[in-house]
Amino acid sequence: MTRRLPSTTALVALEAAARHLSFAKAAQELALSEGAISRQIAKLEAALGVRLFNRVGNRVELSAAGAGYAAHMRTALADIERHTQQLIAQARGATALEIGVIPTLAGRWLILLLARFRERHPDIEVNLRERTQPFALEDSGLHAAINYEHPSWQSLRVQRLFEAQLVAVCHPRLADRPPVSLPLLHKRESPHSWTRYAALAGLSLGAPTAGPTYDRYSLLIEAAKAGFGMALVPEHYIEEELVAGRLQAPWPVLPELRERYVLVTRPAEESDPALANFERWLLEEARVR
Repeated sequence: MTRRLPSTTALVALEAAARHLSFAKAAQELALSEGAISRQIAKLEAALGVRLFNRVGNRVELSAAGAGYAAHMRTALADIERHTQQLIAQARGATALEIGVIPTLAGRWLILLLARFRERHPDIEVNLRERTQPFALEDSGLHAAINYEHPSWQSLRVQRLFEAQLVAVCHPRLADRPPVSLPLLHKRESPHSWTRYAALAGLSLGAPTAGPTYDRYSLLIEAAKAGFGMALVPEHYIEEELVAGRLQAPWPVLPELRERYVLVTRPAEESDPALANFERWLLEEARVR
């Protein structure tokens, strides 16, 4: 039976354009011209007989049909990618796991431990993919996520790894300055952290919501080390900096300010032997950290 399927090139263009709501940004991501993206979308719309995007001036918006179709294609493409990576790994005599992980947690904790996992399971290849915040695991093509505890994971299998104490740190030359005069550094996803810290600690801060904003804890840490101001970061990320004196923590440590890290998997994948081995190993490492 002949299958009536659109080209994968057109579907990849659709997925990127739908995610960015921009042909230009989709083109940049896929290393194509904006015109090439536009032509792929036009061919896809002609083949389907459905308008997927509405053009509004220089902007594009998904139609109702386009939004639903793009969501389904995102899931389908993610599954194709995951199965392809698994097959490539199997051809080399290995099994591939695709794990979405917070970049700073990967760089300052997980990467340092993976050598032990490779020694125990040399036939399992762990591929890490950056994910800065909770996401739809079902649509991602990933086997698992290592991320913050969040309500969006409720329908999935969630296993707690560990809790991280948040600590206010700065360059040593700023440590003696009054809190009201010290610049504050912010994480984009937690814009009210300093407001909550000030209320719990009973500190008077100059402008709790003002100051530079960064996407990742790793950038916050580097900014604090450069003397830009005070950063509120997980303690386990900056243990070496505190011991070496590159950072100081002059303000109160508040037990109420903690982050919980979890391992998230699909319930249907509990029987995957490679993933089960990775889960057991990761939970062991989390218990002894």
